[in-house]
Amino acid sequence: MKRSRRQILLSAAALAALAASLCVASAQTYPARPVTIIVPYAAGGPTDLIARAIAEKMREPLGQAVVVENVAGGGGAIGVGRVAHAVPDGYTLNLGNNGSNVLTGAMYPLAFDLIGDFEPIAGLTTNPQIIISKKAIPAKDLAELVTWLKENQKNVSVGIAGPVAAVSVINFEIMTLTKFQLVPYRGAAPAMQDLIGGQIDLMIDQVSNSVPQIKAGTIKAYAVAADRRSLAAPEIPTVDEAGPGLYGSLWHGLWAPKGTPHEVITKINAAVKQALADATLRQRFADVGQEIVPVEQQNPEALATRQKAEIEKWWPIAKAASLKGE
Repeated sequence: MKRSRRQILLSAAALAALAASLCVASAQTYPARPVTIIVPYAAGGPTDLIARAIAEKMREPLGQAVVVENVAGGGGAIGVGRVAHAVPDGYTLNLGNNGSNVLTGAMYPLAFDLIGDFEPIAGLTTNPQIIISKKAIPAKDLAELVTWLKENQKNVSVGIAGPVAAVSVINFEIMTLTKFQLVPYRGAAPAMQDLIGGQIDLMIDQVSNSVPQIKAGTIKAYAVAADRRSLAAPEIPTVDEAGPGLYGSLWHGLWAPKGTPHEVITKINAAVKQALADATLRQRFADVGQEIVPVEQQNPEALATRQKAEIEKWWPIAKAASLKGE
């Protein structure tokens, strides 16, 4: 029997209502199975370590296991893309940083929108960058380093371990009127090994990745690219103590696919906040210079604002320098 237009519309409305009710019911029972956090970098790096520490502490408030899966490649774009195209039910999340979730948009042709295809959940940590060199560099402080670099820039090689390091070095070149040989690496670990071995001269790296080598005396540190000293290495001055303006950090956040129910986002955010308040986790992060963002920034709105501001700041620099992903 042929159905009338009114019957078809009523059926469609009923199906929509059913889908909405199922969505609400699903959100109310979330999570009913383990949650997966996709880290868009290889295991063992700073982002992976942050993810595993937070995932462990989220297990109790969520009442389910939180599994970390590493999906490396494309400067973080491959792992982030995996989450962009995942079912928006809260069971697949992206823990990334301003390399994977900001700079990839300026350096790679992406098949997704870094803002439009995601729901921000929470800001997590920030890790100031630090200017370091091989031990053979004769400079004793940042001012002497800049002078030495200007005199030797044609022969200076700088290790680049990811998008954030790339734009930071470009910014450093602009501010110091220098130009170096940029040497790309697949990660901070191999770049650090070459710096220790003297195969490259300079790096702008994360404090958390550099502190062990600084304390071991295998490299030289000149300044933290922040307006205050790092608690993990308080003996190292800030760039403001030698010349203001060269700020840079690597920060982390948590995102879900676009369309994830608001109730689910709220539950995950609450679990994240509880994890970040844990005393053991806070000390673990403090020991390596990972600074947990203030509680008022541990919300979706603050993360969205920060991501947008960083895109507006760094995309023009990356594009003007014609930076492309390796």
